[in-house]
Amino acid sequence: MFDTNNIMKLYAISDLHVDYKANLDKLKLLPHFPKDWLIIAGDTCTSFSDLRSVLEILNSRFAKTLWVPGNHDLWSGISGIQEKGINKYQKLVEICHEFGTLTPEDPYVLWQGDGEQHYLVPLFLLYDYSFRPVYITEHMAVDWAKAAGIICTDEYYLDPIPYSSKIEWCYSRLEYSEKRLKKLPENIPKILINHFPLREDLIRLFRIPKFSIWCGTKKTEEWHLKFGASVVVHGHLHMRATDYRHGVRFEEVSLGYPQHWNQNNGIEKYLRQILP
Repeated sequence: MFDTNNIMKLYAISDLHVDYKANLDKLKLLPHFPKDWLIIAGDTCTSFSDLRSVLEILNSRFAKTLWVPGNHDLWSGISGIQEKGINKYQKLVEICHEFGTLTPEDPYVLWQGDGEQHYLVPLFLLYDYSFRPVYITEHMAVDWAKAAGIICTDEYYLDPIPYSSKIEWCYSRLEYSEKRLKKLPENIPKILINHFPLREDLIRLFRIPKFSIWCGTKKTEEWHLKFGASVVVHGHLHMRATDYRHGVRFEEVSLGYPQHWNQNNGIEKYLRQILP
């Protein structure tokens, strides 16, 4: 019989939100996966101290970790955090490097575990308010959502400095990431990893549909085809799902706030196996 315990696996999870004590307490109970790698797909926490705590836990449980930022990771002006924009992001990357965790600023690594070879591609792409109806202009988008009683806390705590706007920061990240992706061999499939979904048609926010403007950018709608992805990993929506578009698997891997998951199961039940 084939022994699955000897397989080197790639797992993913996002939206750990350990700012909530219940989530952090459960994370401390996570069992060990000594051969396996873990993708941490954003919205881990807001404070630097919490990020260190999470990485200390996860790097003691897994052979290797990869991290991308979510919007909550980039917040400033709360929890005593003074760093804003790029300075906050760079500090997060530095902390990841203290633990050997790969980030969107590192060379893309080639998966050498079980299953087909893949490039693992951590991305930081943000959003540009373009997930909206065609009759709503970019400048109308936030007011359009606000009129329905919906406003993302990013509008208060996510400062894009030195960029003039989150849109400008998003476009800069798109350009940076696209240049790097184009340098990868076309014949080796990729696993694209971003906090925000790359396609608008993956968003299921039935109760708050206008929140979609804070969920990504239409400029990545075809990236799964353009860059030869076999899997795209994301979070942000707190609605776990597996979808397929053009034969490519899209995995929403959120844990979420304490009310979004069954804590009797333990966090290990919410790890999504990506490879093999």
